[in-house]
Amino acid sequence: MSPGAANQSKKHASAREALAANIVALRHEKGWSQEVLAFECGLHRTFVAHVERLSRNISLDNVERLAVALGVQPYELLKPRSD
Repeated sequence: MSPGAANQSKKHASAREALAANIVALRHEKGWSQEVLAFECGLHRTFVAHVERLSRNISLDNVERLAVALGVQPYELLKPRSD
């Protein structure tokens, strides 16, 4: 890996980090617990908790389920937050 590539990865959150940050922020905006979000998208509460803690990989199907429940497009969950 080139030095430029190493610096690039340090500046930007990974897709998994962006996903987790967006899920947490959107869930808090709605005033939802992990349990409510899990219910709304048909996933188990512990799975949602693991995704938020970056300890689980997630399929695109589940990204889409979370996005629908949170009222956003799936790609929005993967965009780094600007705040």
